[in-house]
Amino acid sequence: MDSRSHTHVTAALRLCLHALLAGLLALVVVRAVGEGATDTAAVVAVTLLTAALYAAGAARSSSVQPKDSVHPTDSARPGTSVQPGTRAGAWWLGGLWVLWAALLVLSPDALWVAFPLYFLQLHFLPMRWALPAVVVTAAAAITSFVVHRQEIEPGAFIGPLIGAAVAVATVLGYDALFRESERRRELIVELVATRADLAEAERTAGTLAERERLAREIHDTLAQGLSSIQLLLRAAERSLPENAPATPHVRAAREAAQANLAEARSFVRALTPPDLEHGSLAAALERLCARTTAPELTVRFAVSGTPVELPTPYEVALLRTAQSALANTVRHAEARRAEITLSFMDTSVALDVVDDGRGFDPSGAPVPERGTGGDGGFGLPAMRARAGSLGGALSVESAPGQGTAVALTLPLPLPDTEAERAA
Repeated sequence: MDSRSHTHVTAALRLCLHALLAGLLALVVVRAVGEGATDTAAVVAVTLLTAALYAAGAARSSSVQPKDSVHPTDSARPGTSVQPGTRAGAWWLGGLWVLWAALLVLSPDALWVAFPLYFLQLHFLPMRWALPAVVVTAAAAITSFVVHRQEIEPGAFIGPLIGAAVAVATVLGYDALFRESERRRELIVELVATRADLAEAERTAGTLAERERLAREIHDTLAQGLSSIQLLLRAAERSLPENAPATPHVRAAREAAQANLAEARSFVRALTPPDLEHGSLAAALERLCARTTAPELTVRFAVSGTPVELPTPYEVALLRTAQSALANTVRHAEARRAEITLSFMDTSVALDVVDDGRGFDPSGAPVPERGTGGDGGFGLPAMRARAGSLGGALSVESAPGQGTAVALTLPLPLPDTEAERAA
């Protein structure tokens, strides 16, 4: 049930409780007047005082709330003086009990008022005080019956005790149902929020994946083509005599290709992941380690060798591989320590992600077929596909209980100067 249905149900229960108490008090008055007892006036006076006190408290009480949500020492809320779990509520309930006890002394019929008192005690007092109060109320009702009737009957004990048991079971059952409904409501709210976050994350991931794909395609096609054109024009320019009529045109074409190559590379840089927009790959990996959190997990980052400038697709592949491997460590490895090492060597660059987690069997991980793309995917198959698209290799070493080591190795591209000399 939602909060509105809870309000409707508790409002109906409150009305029933009001009617029950009013009816039982009226019964006490009618019986006293009908029997013509000598203390009829006192019975009527105490009954009216009890009804007035109850009506005053009920009029100032707000909607019913679970009693455990407010500590008994908390003050009443503004605008109300009788609230479940407050001092005012406890004093009000204590006054009702004292008047009822006085009514018990005057009339044996007042013992039936104990039943609505059970519910009031269970509602206005914390459970550690409500149960003893219910026991005391039941004992007072039994004592009143025995004193007034001057006899001991099983019904004198069974009736109040059964009433107390029913009241306790009803209140506890209702509280349990309400707490379960609240837990389910909170779970639904959390699921809705999680679904919205997941949709936003998927949109962001799709956008980033498309940006990476465009950057890779531009670098591998337009940029490489313009670079080749520039090298060929440079070679043609060197082979032409200085005063040849075609030399200025070849030089202008080479400069145009060079300018367009710079524009293409600038466009590729604009499409790189946000982590690579501000700072180097090493700085992005260091930030990744710093923001990766898990219980009892320590992540460290180190750089080996002399860093060199890498093409954007290389940096994207290395960063995405580190993110995916570290995410697997957080989700599945239950590791205490993880290390990311970026190594620059003479002809290659390597990324190692090592953890001391529970490990797994690498032979059970699927391997993508030749030609499959790793555009924005996650997991070992995507990492292997991304490495293969750049001419590199991904290796995974792991065993159950022995941790996991993921290593990505990419060959360093030839610098432009070397490529020019080769041309």
